[in-house]
Amino acid sequence: MQRQRTFSGTTWETKAGYCRAIRVGNHIYVSGTAPVDEQGGVFAPNDAYAQTKRCLDIIQKALQNLGAGLQTVVRTRVYVTDIKRWTEYAQAHQECFGEHPPANTMIEIQALVDPAMLVEVEVEAVCED
Repeated sequence: MQRQRTFSGTTWETKAGYCRAIRVGNHIYVSGTAPVDEQGGVFAPNDAYAQTKRCLDIIQKALQNLGAGLQTVVRTRVYVTDIKRWTEYAQAHQECFGEHPPANTMIEIQALVDPAMLVEVEVEAVCED
């Protein structure tokens, strides 16, 4: 089965040995995506909504690189460092997926790789052949 990969160009991909997303047949798996800005720093420190939107923007670009869009997403996992701010993460998620809602899980975790990161998002998508 054919595999197609896309990379976002962050140093994390090279350091940890992964791609941003991989398409296998009509399935796409997007790696956990953190709120990284264009220079490799943390995007919008302490802004849960903006960080979630940034993650979803990066994910959308990866999906587009593999011939898909947000409407093909069937599953999201949102890892958050402060579940009390769930409405901020949820607002960004709803704005992206409100018209085509996927299955979703939000999980509170102890920390992400940088303390200024509040959220990381991963998705799975299924495309039409």
